[in-house]
Amino acid sequence: MALNDAGNTKAPAQIDVARYRVKPGARVRLDEWETDTTGDFDGGKKEGKDLLSNLTKQLAKYQEVFYAQGKHRLLIVLQAMDTGGKDGTISHVFKKVNPQGVKVANFKTPTPQELAHDYLWRIHPHVPGNGEMMIFNRSHYEDVLIVRVHGLVPKAVWERRYEQINAFEKMLADEGTTIVKFCLYISKDEQKERLQARLDDPTKHWKFDVNDLAERKRWDAYMDAYEEMLGRTSTSYAPWFIVPGDRKWYRNLVVAQTLVQTLEGLDLHYPEPEQPLDGIVVE
Repeated sequence: MALNDAGNTKAPAQIDVARYRVKPGARVRLDEWETDTTGDFDGGKKEGKDLLSNLTKQLAKYQEVFYAQGKHRLLIVLQAMDTGGKDGTISHVFKKVNPQGVKVANFKTPTPQELAHDYLWRIHPHVPGNGEMMIFNRSHYEDVLIVRVHGLVPKAVWERRYEQINAFEKMLADEGTTIVKFCLYISKDEQKERLQARLDDPTKHWKFDVNDLAERKRWDAYMDAYEEMLGRTSTSYAPWFIVPGDRKWYRNLVVAQTLVQTLEGLDLHYPEPEQPLDGIVVE
C-alpha cells in the first residue's frame, strides 16, 4: 500500500523551501540572507503554527512507514551559532515522531580518546542505519568552524577538511543515506536578546554559559567560517539550507516542510508481510 493512499498525508506546499537551498559551488555572503523573513508565506504566526501542526503530523506518519519499511536512512544536520535554536527545532519539529526510529547525537568537546583518532572517527558510529532518522545537533562541521576560529589546528589542516567532508558525505549518500543540512541563521541582535532572556529568567539560567559571551566576540570570524563552509560543502547529495532563524515559528516551519518534502521524494510504503495473511483468524 502506497503511503499517499494510506492516510491523506500529502499536502500541497505552503512555502517555497527551495529558496533557502544553497546551490553547489555558490559563493555565500550571509549578509545577503535575511534572518527575520517569512519568505513568501503570507500567513501570520498563528496560521504558521497551525501549518506546523499539520506538517508534524505528516512527518510522524512518514516516519512510521520509513521505520517499518527499514530501507532508507536519513541524516539531518543542524548547525547554528549559540542560541540559534537547534534544541528548539528538534523539540518542535519532531515532537510527534516515534523516538524508537529517531535519534539525536550531540557532538561536544572531543574526549581524549576521540582526539587520539581522526576527526571523523567519532562521527561515523552515529550515522543512521536502515529505517533510522538521525539528527546531528552540531556535527563534523565543528571541525571547520570552532576549530578554524580558535586556531586549534593550522589552516593547512582545516582547509583540506572541506574536501574530506564532501567525500565522507558522498560515501554515505552512495550507500543509501539521504542527507539534509540546516544552518539556522540568526542575527547578532537576536542572539543578544536570547542571551539576555536567559539571564533575566531564573528558569533559564541553566542554559547560560559565560563562554557564549567570549564566542560572541568572535561573531565576524564565525560568519566567515560559516560562509566558506556553506559554499564549499553544499552539494547535490548533501545540500545546505540557510533557514531564517529570528522567528522561531517560521524556522520550525521551514525545517518541517523541507523534511516532509524530502520524505515525499522517497519510495515509502509499508513492507509486504513475509507470508500471506489471507484466511488467518485470531481466535
